[in-house]
Amino acid sequence: MRLRTILLTVLCAFSCIAFAQEISIIPQPAQMTVGKGAFLLQGKVVICYPADKEIKNVVNNFADDIKAATGVKLKKSSFKKDKLFGLEVDKCGKKGVAHIVLRLDNSLGDEAYNLSVRDGLIKITAAKPAGFFYAFQTIKQLLPANVMAGVYDASVTEWRIPAVEISDEPRFAWRGFMLDEGRHFYGKNEIKKILDVMAAYKMNRFHWHLTEDQGWRIEIKKYPKLTEIGAWRDSKVCGWGDVKPDGIRYGGFYTQKEAREIVEYAKERFIEIIPEVDIPGHSQAAVASYPEFLACDPEKPHEVWLWQGVSSDVINVSNPKAVQFAKDVIDELTDIFPFEYIHLGGDECPTYKWEQNSDCQALLKEIGSKNYRDLQINFYYQLKEHIAAKPAARQRKLIFWNEVLHGNTASLGKDITIMAWVGADRAAKEAATRGMNTILSPQIPYYINRKQSNLPTEPHSQGYGTETVEAVYNYIPMKGVPAELQSKYMGVQANFWTEWVETADHVQYLMLPRLAAVAEAGWTPQALRDYKNFEQRLQGEALYYRLKGVNYGKHVFK
Repeated sequence: MRLRTILLTVLCAFSCIAFAQEISIIPQPAQMTVGKGAFLLQGKVVICYPADKEIKNVVNNFADDIKAATGVKLKKSSFKKDKLFGLEVDKCGKKGVAHIVLRLDNSLGDEAYNLSVRDGLIKITAAKPAGFFYAFQTIKQLLPANVMAGVYDASVTEWRIPAVEISDEPRFAWRGFMLDEGRHFYGKNEIKKILDVMAAYKMNRFHWHLTEDQGWRIEIKKYPKLTEIGAWRDSKVCGWGDVKPDGIRYGGFYTQKEAREIVEYAKERFIEIIPEVDIPGHSQAAVASYPEFLACDPEKPHEVWLWQGVSSDVINVSNPKAVQFAKDVIDELTDIFPFEYIHLGGDECPTYKWEQNSDCQALLKEIGSKNYRDLQINFYYQLKEHIAAKPAARQRKLIFWNEVLHGNTASLGKDITIMAWVGADRAAKEAATRGMNTILSPQIPYYINRKQSNLPTEPHSQGYGTETVEAVYNYIPMKGVPAELQSKYMGVQANFWTEWVETADHVQYLMLPRLAAVAEAGWTPQALRDYKNFEQRLQGEALYYRLKGVNYGKHVFK
């Protein structure tokens, strides 16, 4: 953490908490003081901004949101980037007209911003468009809840932004949320709602888990059977124990056009999408689609899996056609998803079928290993080499779950990222020690598909209800990590697995408000984090959720 942030943290440790009930911003800003008076959003308001295409888009979207929620139309005016504040205001319009003035300051971080609100004038400084976007998100939170929800509320008669001075920037660059749509499929409108909530909480990475044993959810044009066969199964429920498959034909997938639409929607909210195609394990839907070259035993029947748990029907990594399949899938993902990362899974990959397959046995001998896990690493090595041979603009960095550390991982080099979930703190530290970047995504408590209460009214899901909002909030990322390793920690991520979660309403109930707790861990300096203070600030979010039309857990709301 930079010295400036540390000093700001110390200065505001008490002032931020003192005004928490009056002003409730989530995530908590790095430094905030509250003044007297307010900026009234009414009449003629001019928003003045540097002449830059990306900043213009941010301003236009903010102005559209304000008009939709309040009816106030902001007049927009651009100016040359090198003007000073006094000149900017003169250029914006007549004296006596309220102004919102944006100014570039290259000394700030990419997502940092400074926000000053007083009577008749709002000043925002940032180095990049993302900083201006996050400042506007803060302004929305300072207004009535309907503004962030994006709906008009006729009962609100005054649009008042309290006077504040805020200097803010995120603790971590990676503030993520993962949704599994392999087990259950929700559709693009529901994904957009999730992206809206993520943006409200200044989260910037949507990890989209698109393939599983139980379903393949993304169109791959070279392999149409992945969605003709792999996207459908003969049960809506995923069987487990006494719960048996129900025989209902169920499924769905995203066309490449729909996926690109969602990518653009996320980009407007400064959220990057990381697609995950989980291979070679968790791949029974793919194997069922093309058993002739993906299966270790193509002579046997294969179907999209109807059950929970871990299937042993993994991809035959010794078959050159299976390797080419994976390369082709990566190529099409690269066309759809422009972000620099792709996730290839790597967790819970049984080696049983490889051990029974003569070609896999021969390949293991050829690579000079007796550990069948190294077949998985060799598979990834071939994919990594394929990506490295591409032009720079089409190269992607690879992310894996931390089980990949168990094989000959050194052959993959240090430029892979380990997403640490099982034994997360230990696994992340191991990855960092080996020189790899890492993302903290601890199963306990950041798997927010697990029950958040032990009340009998809690809907069915995994866990025992111990992953409460408080438990999620109180996890301390990077606790005890030596200073020399901290640069390898990219950030934090909440994960949501959907074996038991059939509807978007159920996703929202379990996701909220715990997602807000993870967002604060990713943004707010650890010295400022306090659960009681967070719980107080959280109270107003219930109205936001209702106005937004999303479900949420009611346990912590008074």
